[in-house]
Amino acid sequence: MTDNWIHLCVDMQRMFAEDTPWHVEWMDKVSPAVIELSTCYPERTIFTRFVPPPNPAAARGMWRAYYEKWWMMTGEHLHRVLVDVLPELRRLVPPARVFDKSAYSPWVDGRLDGQLQSERVRTLVVTGGETDVCVSAAIYGAIDLGYRVILLKDAVCSGADVTHDASMKLLGERFSVQLEIMETAAFLSQVR
Repeated sequence: MTDNWIHLCVDMQRMFAEDTPWHVEWMDKVSPAVIELSTCYPERTIFTRFVPPPNPAAARGMWRAYYEKWWMMTGEHLHRVLVDVLPELRRLVPPARVFDKSAYSPWVDGRLDGQLQSERVRTLVVTGGETDVCVSAAIYGAIDLGYRVILLKDAVCSGADVTHDASMKLLGERFSVQLEIMETAAFLSQVR
């Protein structure tokens, strides 16, 4: 692998790992692969964080209805430390970086693409959660922006097996020219 790449680690946050309404049971299963890649290449890692608004009224458009449903996950109810990445990943910052976002996609406001373009990044290696929500949003945006995208299938997780499996099938079949899917060990063997 000779081009400039970044590990985009999507939303590996405490609020999904710990006992909250948004708990993702699989996160424990994929964490070792995510931690291994992040530890090997912290200088190439960007951790995204899905950051809820302080309260539903502060949310824009239909996000307001979303946070009226999930009011307990807004800033005025959720303990702030739960928004952070897992402690095993937090210790890598810096040189790893943190990128906060208020939507599923990290591409909405153009900041991430601008940063990566200024660094001449060509390839994104994607890990994290959830496969059928924020990971998919990150992948679709990256494809739209022309990045080479590598999805590490043993380093992504979801709260639901059915939608995870459907997402992996869709991504693998419909985006086979623009997306590579592989195991973490196979990727690491290419870059070590």
